[in-house]
Amino acid sequence: MKRSIVCLIAFASLSIMGCGEDFLDPVRNTNVITSEDFADFSEQNPELIEGTLDGIASFMIQDQGILDGQHYDLGHKGVDIWLDMLSGDMSLATSSYGWYNGVSNLVATVDFTATENRIIWDYFYKIVNLSNSVITSAGGNDADPEGAEVRRILGQAKASRAYAYFYLTQIFQREYDPAQPILPYYDGEVANAAKVPASEIYDLIIADLTHAIDLLDGYTRELKNQIDQPIAQGFLAYTYAAMGNYADAKIYADAVINSGYPLTTADQLAFPGNGSGFNDINTASWMWGFDLTEGLGHQLIDWWGQIDYFTYSYAWAGDSKAIDDGLYALIPANDIRKTQFGTANAPLMPINKFFDPGRAAGGQYIITTDLIFMRVEEFYLLSAEAAAKTGDEGAAKATMIELLSSRLGSSEASSYMSSLSGTALQDAIYLQTRIELWGEGKVYFALKRNQKPVNRGTNHVFRAGESFIANSDEMSFEIPQNEIDNNPSISEQN
Repeated sequence: MKRSIVCLIAFASLSIMGCGEDFLDPVRNTNVITSEDFADFSEQNPELIEGTLDGIASFMIQDQGILDGQHYDLGHKGVDIWLDMLSGDMSLATSSYGWYNGVSNLVATVDFTATENRIIWDYFYKIVNLSNSVITSAGGNDADPEGAEVRRILGQAKASRAYAYFYLTQIFQREYDPAQPILPYYDGEVANAAKVPASEIYDLIIADLTHAIDLLDGYTRELKNQIDQPIAQGFLAYTYAAMGNYADAKIYADAVINSGYPLTTADQLAFPGNGSGFNDINTASWMWGFDLTEGLGHQLIDWWGQIDYFTYSYAWAGDSKAIDDGLYALIPANDIRKTQFGTANAPLMPINKFFDPGRAAGGQYIITTDLIFMRVEEFYLLSAEAAAKTGDEGAAKATMIELLSSRLGSSEASSYMSSLSGTALQDAIYLQTRIELWGEGKVYFALKRNQKPVNRGTNHVFRAGESFIANSDEMSFEIPQNEIDNNPSISEQN
């Protein structure tokens, strides 16, 4: 709290100074903290800026951080739900309260007045702005501080900015086109309210993540909500893959794999296995997430409050989210991941993957089950995809067999993968990405970079049985009305 107060006071001083600093009396006013002072002080007192950095992590899990009264405004995990629904793999199977009707029905993505567009846009640009404040205060975009703490803070802030811009590129551009103007550009030094070409945004993402990887070298974090080097490497792998640069994507995906995180065990994958439930930040395969404690007071307006049958939730009360029945049918009967989804009172709901350990229907009121942002399996899948795309099919198969051995059994995994090649191999990796990462918000990236069609099954309240191409209007969000109205430099959609 003390750090946050100091930080807020300091930034208030900076904002008061603003561009008017050039008109001050040339005699130095030593009672005012300037941006130069703040950068100097941060070397000796990194706690001055750490409060804002901590605020980014807290904002990622804040409910209604953009718009009051919106029960799907859930920070990062709220975006995950929308992306999973756009992928078609998460169905809105029943709808009593209507929160996800707009995205499930694919009308929010073609209506720039829809609140979903504003929440996503404002959420990520707020992270950009918060990150810019930290970066400026730690010395600026080109800083190379010597102190370990300031290096860590600058690295985490740069990775946070890259995270936000990466998501913006994926959500607001239909497919990768480096020449297409797509987003306003703000890096704390340059402010361009007009849309700049995608190449400029991607260049910033790559520069930020490359610098962050260097700055975070040797850093050991205390909490998993803090960004460390493997997370920055993971986002760089995703970025290169989105650009079609699969050679570099594989390099960084493999760096994550080699960082030491073990695969999720067969027991952990599904109830009733020992340690099962994607609900504990201490799960060894989790790279990034947030530890929800009783003191945080999270209740209904939370990711768990939209997904988990065993939480006092919309999912339990009438807005069930389920795996698409067409995708479910593609999971072999001997695959342990098929048991992640329920039958009877919770048809195809993820009751054995995401659940409160108490396992009483509607039972968890104060939420203490944790939030997952990233895990190591993402990079096994991405490494295999990149290997297959660059012609190294042997490496792709070996990586997939390693991943699938605990899902299917060693002999079955080997038999399944060994005969595949070419497009069939790439399609199999994409299918396994959909199965493995269901409900984690990442399949949308694979859909976008591979430009895969969405073929909905029969268990969707809206648009059941329909198909959509990846670059259609329905599959990306729109620049929101408030941005169009308030930013004279933008007058048209992407």
